[in-house]
Amino acid sequence: MKKKILIIGGGIGGCACANILNDLENFEITLVEKSNFLGAGVRTFFYGGFHPYTFGPRHFLTKNKGVYEYFNKIIPMRSVNYHEFITYAEKDNEFYHYPLNMNDIKKMPDKVKVKNELKNKKISKIIKAKNLEEYWINSIGETLYKKVIRDYNKKMWMTDDIKKIDTFNWSPKGATLKKSGETAEAWEKKNVFSCYPIKLNGYNDYFDILYKKKIKIYLNSTVNVLNLEKKIFYINKNIKKKFDIIINTISPEYLLDSHFGELRYIGRDLQYIVFPQEFVFPGNVSFVYYAGKEKFTRMVEYKKFTNFKSKYSLIGLEFPSLNGKHYPLPFKKEINKAFKYLKNLPEWYFSIGRAGTYRYAVDIDDCIEQALEIKKIIENDNYTGALPLKKWYLEDNFDNR
Repeated sequence: MKKKILIIGGGIGGCACANILNDLENFEITLVEKSNFLGAGVRTFFYGGFHPYTFGPRHFLTKNKGVYEYFNKIIPMRSVNYHEFITYAEKDNEFYHYPLNMNDIKKMPDKVKVKNELKNKKISKIIKAKNLEEYWINSIGETLYKKVIRDYNKKMWMTDDIKKIDTFNWSPKGATLKKSGETAEAWEKKNVFSCYPIKLNGYNDYFDILYKKKIKIYLNSTVNVLNLEKKIFYINKNIKKKFDIIINTISPEYLLDSHFGELRYIGRDLQYIVFPQEFVFPGNVSFVYYAGKEKFTRMVEYKKFTNFKSKYSLIGLEFPSLNGKHYPLPFKKEINKAFKYLKNLPEWYFSIGRAGTYRYAVDIDDCIEQALEIKKIIENDNYTGALPLKKWYLEDNFDNR
């Protein structure tokens, strides 16, 4: 008798699990997605029928060669190691690299003051920082903090006080400024695969091949828990089903009826504009961040990803909002609440992906890696506890960009 797997959510995490677990013998897979398409924010659409874009523009970035090779066989990729970010600092009326480097400091009108503050930083204070403000001020000084960090993070996380952000990624982005921007060669030396699909429809084929497999796919559908311990669910409130393994890719509170309170997220509203010129951003720049009091956080020039050929260019403006659950909040209170949900899931429940693990720094490659690990666990039948993918739940890994 076949064992039954339920996958909740048809984004990149859910589709990765469906594709990877479909190779297992004696398993029947059901995937439930509330929207009318698979792929969520990574799916490519065509603005005006011409310009390819995604709601969440994502290039494929990983150090895991196995993950890259797996995906590249299905979705042929091309290198985008040239991919660059810049930030507009309103105070200086100038664009700087992200992350900042010492060549940027040389262009600043207050460069002497900035350099003096950089000389006075202390690693011990950086390590002991209690919140995001302390971390960045101790890393790069108050002047740079106010210039490119403070207002950006206020609007990114929709907060009036950066001190409320009390968990973050302890990375050298703040503690160490490089002498110059990273080149494509530098990325390659680090053995980082930075790429994007060759085809104009992006990652779509990875989602759409599921329709050709023996997978039960429910679109425009919801799942309701009838009995969590016995893994009995209703699909669309009228189809009663029992499963053996549950893979959740949406907010973990959903499975436990928000028992510990609702988890908070930041959403996004987008505005699309077609400009009457071939390119808008200079050179290899595909993202422009805005570190001032503008209501939007960044602009994206999609053709820098897609290689779409046109005499015009599509730009997307991103506005933080409460519309959707796209970014988990980097607040310890929320992370601890998420962990309560995760540790209270019964055996053979997996919660993966950005929403499923309530971790901001989860991307396409992480979802694939998680799906591959789930396959190993199922194959070996060696499930040993409530958190089989513990490392993804416990890492306090928030990259505040």
